[in-house]
Amino acid sequence: MTEPELPVPRLIERKRDGGELTESEWRSLIARYVAGGVPDYQMSAVVMAIVFRGLTGAELVSLTGAMLDSGDRFRLEDLSQPRVDKHSIGGVGDKTSLLLAPMLASLGVAVPMISGRGLGHTGGTLDKLESIPGFSTQLSLAAARRQLERLGCVMVGQTPELVPADRKLYALRDVTGTVESIPLISASIMSKKLAESLTGLVLDIKTGSGAFIRDPAQSLVLAETMIALGEARGCRTVGLLTAMDRPLGVACGNALEVIESIEGLEGNGPTDLMEVTYALGAEMLMVSGLESSRDEARRRVEAAVRSGAALARFREMVEAQGGDPRIVDDRGRLPAAPVVATVLADSAGIVAEVAPRPIGHAIVALGGGRSKTDDPIDPAVGFRVFVKPGDRVVRGAPLAEIHARSRDQIAAATAAVREAVRMGEAASPLPLLSHRVTRDGVEVVGG
Repeated sequence: MTEPELPVPRLIERKRDGGELTESEWRSLIARYVAGGVPDYQMSAVVMAIVFRGLTGAELVSLTGAMLDSGDRFRLEDLSQPRVDKHSIGGVGDKTSLLLAPMLASLGVAVPMISGRGLGHTGGTLDKLESIPGFSTQLSLAAARRQLERLGCVMVGQTPELVPADRKLYALRDVTGTVESIPLISASIMSKKLAESLTGLVLDIKTGSGAFIRDPAQSLVLAETMIALGEARGCRTVGLLTAMDRPLGVACGNALEVIESIEGLEGNGPTDLMEVTYALGAEMLMVSGLESSRDEARRRVEAAVRSGAALARFREMVEAQGGDPRIVDDRGRLPAAPVVATVLADSAGIVAEVAPRPIGHAIVALGGGRSKTDDPIDPAVGFRVFVKPGDRVVRGAPLAEIHARSRDQIAAATAAVREAVRMGEAASPLPLLSHRVTRDGVEVVGG
């Protein structure tokens, strides 16, 4: 006997008041939302109630399952290669996905990377890839599978048939102030990743002032929550806690980050970006089962860059997805902003902080992100941030470079840089890599 289908306002009221929805209620609610029977304004109330009231463990499993079952799956179980993906919780300047997919593919791992767009103040992998002229992130599952079989990697967005519930909720959360919620983040990420038929998943759990979850203790809770969801479905899942109290790398903005990713694949990426990338890559190789030693796994990932194999695979992937492969050798083929201005230090001292959020919000204001779900993206705009916490600078030293569409944008962008870069007597940044989380517990790896 099925439960009677309650009106959505009654479900909203129950969650608002701290009550629990049953599995069948979650499934019905999600199915009705995907079918258009629940309007965005009601679902916005549901997700806001989740932000304030949370979900029980049973509710989280039910919501994730309902989202996973809202559409088709990327059926890859018959592939001979291990199937591994990586997902970042989101950050400013985080372009590790663009490096990792071709790196791991060149090592014999199948990487079916289904990514998202910018969310809040953070950049999105799809927006970065689409700054490459001609690059298509909207492949059918059949086309994505063919490319995966041929190249070992494909980087696409959610197709209409793949987890459509998350496709709608992701866009809704971006514009309703409901991004920063452990259960909503967990359900969103894991429903997409479990739909990929993965054998392994590595999570890059950002923490610090620029992350959606700023408190490292809560970031560990987020990691443990997602790992439990993955392991319960037979997907080996590992998480690394990495710092997002400053931008990762130098480039922040879509086309600028593609350029820096290519530099990283050439072996010339910023030190912090490459350290996080290699650590994540080693974990991906380990959960694939192709390597059991972390040191050897890291050596192999680094070797894929030194040999040129990773860069060659990136070039092949760009061409396979309709992009212009000449961007690898000619960065001038990528979109470039017509106005470039440098922000200089107005005093000497030690950089105490480089806050990611003002930079991320300024990218949105420049047009490189979205304030509304249907906002167009300007791929050329952004920043190159030259300083890190702890750097000693002299008066007049370059702090950042602004890439803008017009001169009118420079004053506000300069103010954002000065808000982000704070001078002081000392700096206390978070460890770039602090914890490794598995089903067996938490390991401190940085201090």
